[in-house]
Amino acid sequence: MARVNADAWVPDEYGSEVITRVQQNSAIEAVARRINMNSDIMKVPRTGAIGVDVVAKGAAYTDAEPTLDNVTLDAVKFGTTVTIAEEDLDDAIVNAVAAFQAEWAVSYARKLDNACLGVTNGTVNGGTVPFKSVYASVTSGQKIATAGAVTYAKLSDTVALYEGSTYANDADTVVIAHPSFKASFRGMVDDNHRPIFVEGLAGTPATLFGIPVNFSFGAKTNSTASDSPSGNPLLVVGNRQHLLLGVRSGPESLLSYDAGFRTDEPVLKMRARRAFAVGRADSFGILEVTAGA
Repeated sequence: MARVNADAWVPDEYGSEVITRVQQNSAIEAVARRINMNSDIMKVPRTGAIGVDVVAKGAAYTDAEPTLDNVTLDAVKFGTTVTIAEEDLDDAIVNAVAAFQAEWAVSYARKLDNACLGVTNGTVNGGTVPFKSVYASVTSGQKIATAGAVTYAKLSDTVALYEGSTYANDADTVVIAHPSFKASFRGMVDDNHRPIFVEGLAGTPATLFGIPVNFSFGAKTNSTASDSPSGNPLLVVGNRQHLLLGVRSGPESLLSYDAGFRTDEPVLKMRARRAFAVGRADSFGILEVTAGA
């Protein structure tokens, strides 16, 4: 088989249809802390809290002893190929390549979010479980389950789990929820009859309790990473600085005629290389709906 020249890969530029689709459908791509990776494995320094003392005039300072360790990002490749009849490239009214790229972007966004947020299996294998998700990283004490309707009290208690964390920070607080939560959010008001959920308008984000909220179809439990997870809907609230998204390359694509030379069927290859890790597991709270939102 002929070798493909890697230089022919075409990266999708910011503002392209593919990037727009990814940003619209992936909460992780939209809000996580992005870390550019120059190799497939990278260590991100992580420090513990540093105490502050009151020092009397002329007195000696006390040394703090914060714990310093690392979080490892290990990039994996999300990729797909599509075989296209040459006639569809030449004769189709729509741009077949652009259409496939846009649909791939949606599936990639959902699978990435599910891998980062909702995979229940905490044993990373580089394939079906590419990362240790937020769900698998947090303790049972950071999860609230509701078997039925989502209530104001459940939402408030979930946010309170995060607000009681050492790593809570209003400026970096985000909510990521499955779209099925929208039905519960609408019409829900606080004790002063003010809506707790405000739809975003004119480019402004939607908010829940005044916190920016992003919706993702990947925010569901599943035993392995999937672009159509079938488990329980999740709402995750936490500090975006502890959602570590390693960016190695892509999204990018390559159209090769080599493999389909005998059949007039070029192959479109699409990929993105990403890594993910949770910075501090105790900087998140999760609401899990076990019987429909």
